[in-house]
Amino acid sequence: MRIQLSDHFTYNKLLRFSISTVLMLICTSLYSIVDGFFVSNFVGKQPFAALNLIFPVLMGAGTIGFMVGSGGSAIVSISLGEKKPDQANEYFSMMIGTTAVIGAIVCAVCFVFTPQIARALGASGGMLDYCVLYGRILFAAGPFFMLQIVFQSFFIAAEKPVLSLKINVISGAANGILDFLFIAVFRWGLAGAGAATVIGQILGAVIPIFYFAKENDSLLRLRFARFQGQVFWKACINGSSEMVSNLSSSLVNVLYNFQLMRLAGEDGVAAYGIIMYVNFVFTAAFIGYSAGTAPVTSYHYGAENHGELKNLFRKSLVLMSAGGILLTLAAELLSAPLVKIFASYDQALFELTCTGFRIYSLAFLMMGVNIWASSFFTALNNGGVSALISFLRTLVFQVAAIIVLPILWEVSGVWLAIVVAEIFALIVSAVCLAALRKKYHYA
Repeated sequence: MRIQLSDHFTYNKLLRFSISTVLMLICTSLYSIVDGFFVSNFVGKQPFAALNLIFPVLMGAGTIGFMVGSGGSAIVSISLGEKKPDQANEYFSMMIGTTAVIGAIVCAVCFVFTPQIARALGASGGMLDYCVLYGRILFAAGPFFMLQIVFQSFFIAAEKPVLSLKINVISGAANGILDFLFIAVFRWGLAGAGAATVIGQILGAVIPIFYFAKENDSLLRLRFARFQGQVFWKACINGSSEMVSNLSSSLVNVLYNFQLMRLAGEDGVAAYGIIMYVNFVFTAAFIGYSAGTAPVTSYHYGAENHGELKNLFRKSLVLMSAGGILLTLAAELLSAPLVKIFASYDQALFELTCTGFRIYSLAFLMMGVNIWASSFFTALNNGGVSALISFLRTLVFQVAAIIVLPILWEVSGVWLAIVVAEIFALIVSAVCLAALRKKYHYA
């Protein structure tokens, strides 16, 4: 039976409704993971380190998609909750078109200045050449990546999360198959990895455009729409927490790489890249649940259904807390076999990465609640509080920790930084949730 935004949600229904988004985000993260696997095992350690060095910048450019998708889908879902479908479609279409235009401009600038960006990250010699090669290929298709991200959020608002999952499975599978052909068979090296990723991203953007442009049985449809600056600005402000979170993560990743390059050389950068690959999959559960249930929260907030808001609040806290415990245990138990997928050829790199991941994974205990809390306030159309949580969690606390802790514990301090940042972020999340409970009637 089709689950609707207006339904009463049990634990089972919440998990069923959000599981497609979780799996969809895992598929999206497979772009970099599959690239990393083939580059690490078939191309070499230096190209692998270069990929990991430039990738945070590529993700930073893609934060526009996260901002418009999360903030825009909240506005559209509220319109649907208010029984204004024409307005919802107008907003939806306008945000898709504006994202494409802004994405093209941003990625064109990044494409031109890729060499300067790579040098600023510390790349030189052969590593610089690899960074420019991979970066420019992905920047060329950057607008498609942004649109793919935006559509992920709007598929949920359209009550079509399973269809979004199917499309992302197609694009992810295409990326994996082409990585094998381009790298392992044709021996195109790092350029092959970039080409495979780009083709997957184009599929992930173009298929939704065709779906929403024609007659469909979802709640949304693309049509010609005029630009509404005030509404788009509101979407950007509301989704700024997701942009802040992802942009801050990209900036912090650059700082991690800088510290690790200083303390452990290219092995340190490669080790952090491997940890990030595994981290993408684990955090997809938290981000997927938060993104998958956000339109439900927005709908009931727009409908002034306070009883269901309380239900969603309680159940989400329980699920995120339990998920944190389970994922932390899984990460500790599976650290060695997961790391071996990427670093079986180098014992020193394997040991460095295993040690780092075991420390890093303690952050999963708090991470789920923090990610959900930020998304929850975005869904309630309170972008300010959502951005505050994300800004402190992903930037301020992590930057402070990554600067201070290595002074005390060197490389171990780098791995511990995320754990300390999540502890402080949990305190902030708890204070915000408690302070605003009466305003929004969720507790």
